[in-house]
Amino acid sequence: MKDALAKTAWKGSLMSQSTFEGGCSCGGIRYRMSGEPLVSGTCHCRTCRRTCGAPTLPFVTFPVDRFELTRGKPLQFHSSPHVTRSFCGVCGTPLTYHNDDHADEIDVMTCTLDDPEVFPPTHHIWLTHKLGWLQLADKLPKYDRTRP
Repeated sequence: MKDALAKTAWKGSLMSQSTFEGGCSCGGIRYRMSGEPLVSGTCHCRTCRRTCGAPTLPFVTFPVDRFELTRGKPLQFHSSPHVTRSFCGVCGTPLTYHNDDHADEIDVMTCTLDDPEVFPPTHHIWLTHKLGWLQLADKLPKYDRTRP
């Protein structure tokens, strides 16, 4: 795991289960992940905001070989060079983010998990894009762009 803080935040949830499931709002797309995630965070970049229609986008990152679709097939689009995002073509729920520069990892949108409380964010990224009216009250680490 990349973050010692994450290990503490996830300790209770990981001890009780080894698979995590989720899906879109209408139920047409379902997925499963297994094992321990690499990291979790909240993104403030313009592309994530626009994609989800919200001021931030929480995500959890897993090795791509531990992510599997169990129902349906999401649509995909390239939101920027080297980045493919997936979403439900029926209800529009954003599901995943995949960057070719990190081909062995996949970011899953935390709030699409059946239990999004399992992986609380451990940091914020892309604070250079944060909306001015959004005030962050937590004490999580904050990075101007991506994590070092």
